[in-house]
Amino acid sequence: MNPVSRSEILDFATYGDTRPATKLEMQTVKGPRRVHLGEHLTFLFENHETIRHQVQEMVFIERLVREADIQHEIDTYNEILGGAGELGCTLLIEIESAEERAVLLKQWLGLPEHCYLVLPDGSRVRASHDARQIGEDRVSSVQFMKFDTRGAIPVSIGCDHPHLSIEAELPAAAREALEQDLAVDRTP
Repeated sequence: MNPVSRSEILDFATYGDTRPATKLEMQTVKGPRRVHLGEHLTFLFENHETIRHQVQEMVFIERLVREADIQHEIDTYNEILGGAGELGCTLLIEIESAEERAVLLKQWLGLPEHCYLVLPDGSRVRASHDARQIGEDRVSSVQFMKFDTRGAIPVSIGCDHPHLSIEAELPAAAREALEQDLAVDRTP
């Protein structure tokens, strides 16, 4: 997947002029790439546009003007993008109740290691993840992961953690969006 470059990022004031319209457009891009698994897990499969938008939002929200700070955001978010044949995603563990969140995030320690995609041939591809997001006693509620599908379009998504075992078929719209994203890697 093509990384976001500095030339694509507007200054925060210019972006602010178009931000409402841009956020609406991003709902269309993110919609089919947002996959819910069970009650608490949401996987947002990232692509060039979602990452560019996230960087642009950080520049706007934090009012970044120093080139080094802007480049840091670009570099950080580009890490989420998968390479050729990979799908990068952000996993959001969404638990409204603070009490329940405290219990489940401890119980689900190691969760990213148990997330997988199922390919058309039935094989499972495990997520690789950023170990910096795993604490000693709990999992972070936001995880950045990559799945090396070797260009295959997944058909299902799942988790086989001892305290959270669930699998679901990917909706057709999600499969189509991921196919588009993987096709970018095959374009010369």
